[in-house]
Amino acid sequence: MSHYSIAVIPGDGIGPEVIPEAKRVLARAAERFGFVLRFEDFDWGAEHYFRCGSVAPPGFLERLRPFDAILLGAVGHPDIPDHITLHGLLLPIRRAFDQYANVRPAVWYEGVDGPLKGRQPGQVDLVIVRENTEGEYAPVGGFVHQHHADEVAVQSAVFTRKGCERVIRYAFQLAVRRNRKRRVTSVTKSNAQAYGMVLWDRVFRSVAAEFPSVETESLLVDAAAMNFVRRPESFDVVVASNLFGDILSDLAAAVTGSIGLAPSANLDPERRYPSMFEPVHGSAPDIAGRGIANPLATILSGAMMLEHLGQTAAAQAVQQAVAAVLAEGRVRTPDLGGHSSTREVAEAVAMRLAAS
Repeated sequence: MSHYSIAVIPGDGIGPEVIPEAKRVLARAAERFGFVLRFEDFDWGAEHYFRCGSVAPPGFLERLRPFDAILLGAVGHPDIPDHITLHGLLLPIRRAFDQYANVRPAVWYEGVDGPLKGRQPGQVDLVIVRENTEGEYAPVGGFVHQHHADEVAVQSAVFTRKGCERVIRYAFQLAVRRNRKRRVTSVTKSNAQAYGMVLWDRVFRSVAAEFPSVETESLLVDAAAMNFVRRPESFDVVVASNLFGDILSDLAAAVTGSIGLAPSANLDPERRYPSMFEPVHGSAPDIAGRGIANPLATILSGAMMLEHLGQTAAAQAVQQAVAAVLAEGRVRTPDLGGHSSTREVAEAVAMRLAAS
């Protein structure tokens, strides 16, 4: 029997509400498919910051290193500037463990209402592969004359050939594995960003030549945003820089019905370090503590974790259980137009998983 050790960081806001429900569903899948998940919780995030002055303790990365995977709920608190929580926990994990491929699926499920006229559930099934360790989020820059009238802030984007090449190649490999449209769309802005994005475009063309069976297109980010709304069904795998991928994944979630359905994986594809799995929705402090947060993005992130761990059948069963609950339409949280609680939705998935 296979055993996996999972570091769990519930984090902030709705994180401590959705994480226990995801753990319950994942444990049910493990029991059914004959493997063991050993969860260890870490109380890092805003409350740790209020107690200790930092969102995570010294040496926290070394504490995470031995685990097979990391399951994260959310980071962010309205009383703490976002850059403190992001740079204190989330971004250091992504960089230290070289989780360079941030994979964000967007699926329009049966039973979910979407905002687009003339489109139906099932038509949109795309994946955004976001470069996750450099680009516009690289911590390069600084302040001059800080807090004075003539203050200057410099923020530099960092694009390396290695960084571009490996995430673009991962996107092509994913398009081959998905075997749907076998199409990769590159998102760029090289008409305005004449260095980093020009390098990105050149590397994209170079890697594309290695995959002659995969169709390609290159879109400026503004055109990509327009076409996510105008023709979302045409996309298969979209590869983008750190900033562009971050923005477009929220748009894709809105197009497919709710950010409460958007999972993600921060992957080290070479498996040298633990990969991290988290919902896209963030801490949502406006609904925290009310028991109405949608747990499905976290459950689907857990399914991506099972897939990464090699438990493909279990991952597919969780995904199918989520899809069945959504298609049935009886149990759903307010973001999907329902009145069910976080617990009720997760229990419906667990019951469907046990019955399938």
